[in-house]
Amino acid sequence: MAKPKARVAGALTARRADRHALYQMSVQEPGVDLDVVDMVYKRANGRLPVRLREDFCGTALTASCFVRRRAGNIAVGVDLDPEPIAWGRAHIVPALTPEQAKRLTVLRGDVRGERARKAGPFDVVLAFNFSYWIFRQRSVLRGYFEQVRAALGKGGVFFLDCMAGSDVMVEQQERTRKKGFVYVWDQRRYDPLTGSLTCAISFEFADGSRIKDAFVYQWRLWTVSELRDVLADAGFATVEAYVEKEDKKGNGTGEYAKRESAPADRCLLTYLVARG
Repeated sequence: MAKPKARVAGALTARRADRHALYQMSVQEPGVDLDVVDMVYKRANGRLPVRLREDFCGTALTASCFVRRRAGNIAVGVDLDPEPIAWGRAHIVPALTPEQAKRLTVLRGDVRGERARKAGPFDVVLAFNFSYWIFRQRSVLRGYFEQVRAALGKGGVFFLDCMAGSDVMVEQQERTRKKGFVYVWDQRRYDPLTGSLTCAISFEFADGSRIKDAFVYQWRLWTVSELRDVLADAGFATVEAYVEKEDKKGNGTGEYAKRESAPADRCLLTYLVARG
């Protein structure tokens, strides 16, 4: 399923490019995310999910793809920042049919707030792109997890993604060439005593121009074991890890399987799935 994108005619430059469109092309894969959501939820409940909440939704790309995926699917996006919400309304919602748009609601507010909880109950709640790392204190993160649990209906599932491995704790810059630009991921500062992690995304173009610090994040690095413990403290009965399968050359296949443990890996991208 193709995802909606804002199109820019001609060669990309810093002046002509749109940072949200570039982010979609560099970071987000809603089709992969929703394939995992469908697979895990159906295995647990014998049916596909119908009601979804996308926390920290930004432009609400994943929520919009969910309503496009199947007739009758309903999605609610929640974000505190009005700027990406407005961008999504201008660029993503118009790609929906009028009937699909009626099944998408985007709320501006705190994901821990009453509006987000009362919009449920939900079959699934998503917290992707490490966005929940904005909660740096354990008590605050637990409070958010408790709110998610309260918003889930019977058989509901909470999905988070996380980074693990030694590379996550290294101050480094990674450059990836995309069509028409270079995506720069900058792990700018990591404090091993507090877990504080500062990351940034920049974009560079063939004419030498760039969008520096298009997005900057002030996070706490939460390890998988820490997240399991906090989810359990918040009342979730089971927490499972789904890791991408690899081919014989060590490349990701786009398919995910449940794992009880994993060998040491410099960078392991994982879905955590919490239920109960």
